Amino acid sequence: MALLIRNGEIVTSRARFKADIYCEDETITRIDHEITPPPGTGVIDATGMLVFPGFIDPHVHIYLPFMGTFAKDNYETASQAALAGGTTTLIEMCCPARHDEALDGFETWMAQAAGKSVCDYSFHMGVTRFDEKTPAQLREIVRRGVSSFKIFLAYKGAFGIDDTELYRTLALARELGVIVTAHCENETLVAERSRELLAAGRTDPSQHHESRPPIVEAEGVHHLMTFAQLTGAATYIVHLSCKPALDEAVAARNRGARVSVETLIQYLLLDKTYAERPRFEGAKYVMSPPLRDKQHQPILWSGLSHGLIQTVATDHAPFDFATQKTLGRDDFTKIPNGIPSLEERIKLLYTYGVQSGKMDLHTFVNVASTNAARIFGLYPRKGTIQPGADADLVIFDPNYSGTISAKTHLMNVDYSAFEDWKIQGRPVCVTVRGQVAMRDGVFVGTLGRGKFLEREPVHFV
Repeated sequence: MALLIRNGEIVTSRARFKADIYCEDETITRIDHEITPPPGTGVIDATGMLVFPGFIDPHVHIYLPFMGTFAKDNYETASQAALAGGTTTLIEMCCPARHDEALDGFETWMAQAAGKSVCDYSFHMGVTRFDEKTPAQLREIVRRGVSSFKIFLAYKGAFGIDDTELYRTLALARELGVIVTAHCENETLVAERSRELLAAGRTDPSQHHESRPPIVEAEGVHHLMTFAQLTGAATYIVHLSCKPALDEAVAARNRGARVSVETLIQYLLLDKTYAERPRFEGAKYVMSPPLRDKQHQPILWSGLSHGLIQTVATDHAPFDFATQKTLGRDDFTKIPNGIPSLEERIKLLYTYGVQSGKMDLHTFVNVASTNAARIFGLYPRKGTIQPGADADLVIFDPNYSGTISAKTHLMNVDYSAFEDWKIQGRPVCVTVRGQVAMRDGVFVGTLGRGKFLEREPVHFV
């Protein structure tokens, strides 16, 4: 059925104006004033509302075997939670174990989403091993529509790759025109510092930060940038958390490296004192890289406003506090890493970014949607509002006031890292390719309607 969204204020990365949006055959076909729809058209009155392009989370974990357990969400729960928060496209990290074949891992991850997701989705293909079989398998995965890889310079013995594998992955990516997303920490430094801390009896969640302080992340970025410059590969640094790491990325960019930077909503709003909470409560806030001193937050906000940082993601990785985080009660290295926030990213970014004056609406749309679409080969199908784009639209009430709580969220996890935080503004209606999928936080769409988004390799500057 065709759909008309009437009287809303459209906001994109570059424009802001009042107009009607007419959608049919899953796409936006017309934007104009006072459109008269054909009989049978569904009509939504968006008077007083902002209308954004569907938001894109370029870094999530939904199916994730990790640290002896599995992330709690599946595609039904996670994609509905995403829609409730205004996110209509997910890019998941496909992370096979080091002993698994890449192509088998890709097919496993695809099977988790197909017929279950209510969002559109794609993957970054994890390269956790590079041997004689790997190039052919990665070429096939790229042929099937994945135009980004994921590498870990951390998690030694699990996902992490060595320098020879790093060089060969980047060289292949350069040949194929594939962008390489990278977790940047020095795995040797993390392993050695963790060993020393545990030997000294320092086992609580707060020690996670001490095992990987900012200099360890900065060294990981510097290391990646050296290899990226030598190979000419395009790179994307995931979950950057601190000034020293950002300084390394910007310096490399100024030297000619092709690098984009992502930060997370958690780093913008939470600091390491949360991971220092007593009675093991700090375990809720253990992630890698860890939450940092509050002094880094203004630098990250400024980086977003000035274009030094391109995207805000979540690294969504939900593990229950009561039954999973407790695996590390006597050893911080065994706490499953992750702070779930897929559902809350947009509401928090609007409240504490736009409403607080840290960013304008166009920057908000850029870092939460458009830039990710451009970097990962989805623009202009996704990330904007214009004729020919997919009709992924978020009707947003800027006057809404509410409170975040695990009691009401749709994520399949037993706590919220933002429990009792106030929010100003929320999505009230979300469409996916022209179909209304979420109203007032209630899913009203079609299970399994989400599509796998085939992406062409993109060479970016």
